[in-house]
Amino acid sequence: MGLDCLISNGFVIQLCGLLNVYKDRRSFFSFSMGTHLLAGGGTLCGMAALVLLIISTSTDFWMHYRYAGSLANQGLWRFCINHKCRSHTIAVAFWDATRAFMLLAVLSCLAGVMLGLSAFTNGFKNRRVRNGGIALILSGFLALLALGIYTGVTVAFFGKHFVSWRFSWSYITGWVAIALAFAAGVCQLCAYQRTTAEPEDIQLS
Repeated sequence: MGLDCLISNGFVIQLCGLLNVYKDRRSFFSFSMGTHLLAGGGTLCGMAALVLLIISTSTDFWMHYRYAGSLANQGLWRFCINHKCRSHTIAVAFWDATRAFMLLAVLSCLAGVMLGLSAFTNGFKNRRVRNGGIALILSGFLALLALGIYTGVTVAFFGKHFVSWRFSWSYITGWVAIALAFAAGVCQLCAYQRTTAEPEDIQLS
């Protein structure tokens, strides 16, 4: 009777041990999958933000307006009247500032994406992931500053001198890129934070 009890107790202890290992493994893989989803989502958002920033910066449709009865549009580098485009020849401070901040935003976003991609080879605890998240958020702030300057000056000037004008799709694309850059940066930082907060007592043996 005593032997049967010992065998039974030993079996229960082993079964409990196996269940605990299973729970630990399940917890670990669930934690790891969440980290991969955050990092992967951040990288995808960063890549989308980079593409949209490049499109916004390089295209000529930041705004539409009428000039001398003709339909005109302009970007950061050129203006077009009746589909005939010319480069801006007048040095205007707010254009220069907007261009500079948008170019810096593109470079910062590129750095953030590259650092984020390195996480899949060097591990998410690598500080490159954190630095990538910071670079993406910085990219969002730089683009936000650029569009804020452009918006303020454009509304103040064109609102007084032109009756029919509106912001166009290149300008709107810039705002979408800002949202994506911030989202990408937050995801990257959260992924790094999750790895640093990962429980060390999870055993896979």
